Amino acid sequence: MSVDLNGPVRLGMVGGGQGAFIGAVHRIAARIDGAFQLVAGALSSDPERAKASGADLGLDPERCYASFQEMAAAEAARADGIEAVAIVTPNHMHAPVARAFLAAGIHVICDKPLTSTLEAAEDLAKLAEGSGKLFVLTHNYSGYPMIRQAREMVAAGTLGTLRLVQMEYAQDWLTEDLEDSGNKQAEWRTDPTRSGAGGCIGDIGTHAYQLGCFVSGLTADTVLADLTSFVPGRRVDDNVSVLLRFDSGAKGMLWASQVAPGNENALTLRVYGDKGGLEWHQENPNQLWYTPFGEPKRLLTRGGAGSTPAAERVTRVPAGHPEGYLEGFATIYREAADAIRAKRAGKDIPDGVTFPGIADGLSGMRFISACIRSSSDGGVWTRVR
Repeated sequence: MSVDLNGPVRLGMVGGGQGAFIGAVHRIAARIDGAFQLVAGALSSDPERAKASGADLGLDPERCYASFQEMAAAEAARADGIEAVAIVTPNHMHAPVARAFLAAGIHVICDKPLTSTLEAAEDLAKLAEGSGKLFVLTHNYSGYPMIRQAREMVAAGTLGTLRLVQMEYAQDWLTEDLEDSGNKQAEWRTDPTRSGAGGCIGDIGTHAYQLGCFVSGLTADTVLADLTSFVPGRRVDDNVSVLLRFDSGAKGMLWASQVAPGNENALTLRVYGDKGGLEWHQENPNQLWYTPFGEPKRLLTRGGAGSTPAAERVTRVPAGHPEGYLEGFATIYREAADAIRAKRAGKDIPDGVTFPGIADGLSGMRFISACIRSSSDGGVWTRVR
């Protein structure tokens, strides 16, 4: 079969069937820039539901698979088989699905966190690094243009020597015992056999942590964590407070909560150096506040005056027309497509193409593990390893 080196990437999906929120988000994101074409899926662990979900999406019935194992083998054997798979299952299935597709020679795009345990993450990282295939982790907030601008400003030394990184992600949707009401999303996220030992820390705490490291370029050395389950009977944490010491000597604070009434998706990042500071709020993602020390606060906007090349490269529409959550996901998918197309042509990944990968996933799992150990030991400084 002849290959159009610049054509859409043939995509498969595992999970994300009828009623699944994140699967729909991934499918929309993959379509926004026309970089992917969804052609196959194992969309549910229930074979009948998998077929029905595929029919809803207009997939060829022959490519609606009853299991991810069947899908990996069948698609690898086709001349027109998928080039990449999107994994949008609960956390405990990330590792087995990723292993199957990497072994089949297929690139992987996986939702976060990387796996449900650190041991599984370390094994998967070894496999991914030796596979020659791309492994993309959809930490979607790192796809926002103003986050790319913040990262570029920090790297350029605009803030001087970094001193403080503050990360917050507050929600209120688990303030009550929603998992026992039949809510599917709450049910698996609060089940440690499917989510992993971390609840809030794994679900949204890792987003805040990855964002802080992505923008600052810093690596956490030790953490002191307090993980709490406020809702009676809940088996995983729903509120997290963490102090961080970075290897550069900078300090950090992270608060993540899913029991904070009045908060929807209040992800906030603040970075301070000896020459200035930056502040960004996910619910107003097209704005970045920059304050040079001793000068008035300045509002930088996506596509506006002062926009940097890193932000402009991932900006789709003119200033004043909002870009948001779906476009952030789409940026990760577009970057993945650019990298896969380069692989098709036997070329290096183009300069500027940036996406979270297996190293980010492993770092996130080490952070989760360190926080759990720190809290379990009564709140002691614990090395991130």
